[in-house]
Amino acid sequence: MKRFLCILLSIITISVSAGAQRSRLLGSWNGNLNLGGSSLTLVFHFTTDSLGKTYFFMDSPDQGAEGIPGEIGLLNNDSVLVTIPQLNAIYQGGLVMKEELDEDNPSMAIAGIFYQMGMRFPLILQPGVPVLNRPQEPQPPYPYRSEEVTFSSGADGAVMAGTLTYPVGYDDNSTESGHIPAVLMITGSGSQNRDEELFSHKPFLVLADWLARHGIASLRYDDRGMGESERGTVEITTQTNMQDALAGIRYLRSLGEFDKVGALGHSEGGQIVFMLAAQDEADFIISMAGPGMRGDSILVEQNRLTLTKSGFTPASAYNYGRILAAMLRMKVDGYSTDSPETLVDSLITALNAQNIPFGSATNLAAVWNTVDDPWMLYFLQSSPARDISRTTCPVFALNGSLDLQVPPVNLKHIRRLLPDGPHHLIKEYPGLNHLLQPCTTGMPIEYGRIETTIAPEVLTDIAEWILSVTDLKR
Repeated sequence: MKRFLCILLSIITISVSAGAQRSRLLGSWNGNLNLGGSSLTLVFHFTTDSLGKTYFFMDSPDQGAEGIPGEIGLLNNDSVLVTIPQLNAIYQGGLVMKEELDEDNPSMAIAGIFYQMGMRFPLILQPGVPVLNRPQEPQPPYPYRSEEVTFSSGADGAVMAGTLTYPVGYDDNSTESGHIPAVLMITGSGSQNRDEELFSHKPFLVLADWLARHGIASLRYDDRGMGESERGTVEITTQTNMQDALAGIRYLRSLGEFDKVGALGHSEGGQIVFMLAAQDEADFIISMAGPGMRGDSILVEQNRLTLTKSGFTPASAYNYGRILAAMLRMKVDGYSTDSPETLVDSLITALNAQNIPFGSATNLAAVWNTVDDPWMLYFLQSSPARDISRTTCPVFALNGSLDLQVPPVNLKHIRRLLPDGPHHLIKEYPGLNHLLQPCTTGMPIEYGRIETTIAPEVLTDIAEWILSVTDLKR
């Protein structure tokens, strides 16, 4: 196998010929990579520029990844060889007719092998791009109005751009003005646009539409450096993101159009809403799959659950978590090493944790080098406990029972830390994942395949709860 891979690698320097530029294989192709207990959708794109040069890139919609570049080693009318350095992967295939694969309606397909890290997976590609159905995504014309707005962050003056959506029937000059609630929406970790677009889902757009149809205004905005928002000059951490959100809350109040102004946050945003509430900046908050535990503890639990769901034994997943926890503590304490592999080996010995998932020692060594950025270091050390314990406004904290990224055990911590209040609602939804979608396993690989963006019962509960705590239920 290694010899064969070396031969394949030696081929990739071959130039793409003029004949290949007219290849029948140009265009987009998609197929499912069988990984044993699950499958992964891959989309290959072969395209040419105005000069006739051919390019290749790949999408992995199940992982929310687009435009992964590759190198073409061979492309003609019936054969293809590409490498994807970022994934340490190679794909080699040939054109066949579907009838050769015992398929109905004969047409072209590419049958080949996807090689990655010494493993080989059969991969049959069909022409075209998979059509993703998103039935909840609202389509114009809308029965409400929206405005493009901007506000400046207190962190560094960066201008944040967003969309302010008014409820159905709202009129500046009507008696409704000043007597409706408004919600600021805060995205999860990572840079996202105002719709919190993930895996072709737009949960904040769906939420804004739902709230507008139920008498509630909303403001959603692009994260720093995304869409029309400025990147600014400061390092991006949860603290920075909180300052951006605080500016959004104050902007809504400055308009004088809303009776109550609250905040809704998903994942990291679910922590930020408590930071706002602890400063008495929000009249009510909604934490969707938000943390109730320290960041490093969440990361360890997240990995343990994901490994178990992937088919590894609970004991091996537990040992992996122990090693990861020790590594994260060392990273937070400022420990450095030129050899993460040696560090992992020493921790395996010291913790008597030889029983770990196959190949995970290499993965742990790679993790060491990924937790150096300011956002991650802040996350590992941050605990929402203090802010939760200082929150006095009404709180709706919700999570899905199959959330593997911010596990539902976080709700128990929120319930324990939150001071008593007559309007609090802590709710775990059976069968929902981190995105609050109905799911089978909760694994992130399912996110893009699920057509539902947000479970209808979650949308209903959010709107009804907001109206109830703002005394405006209709």
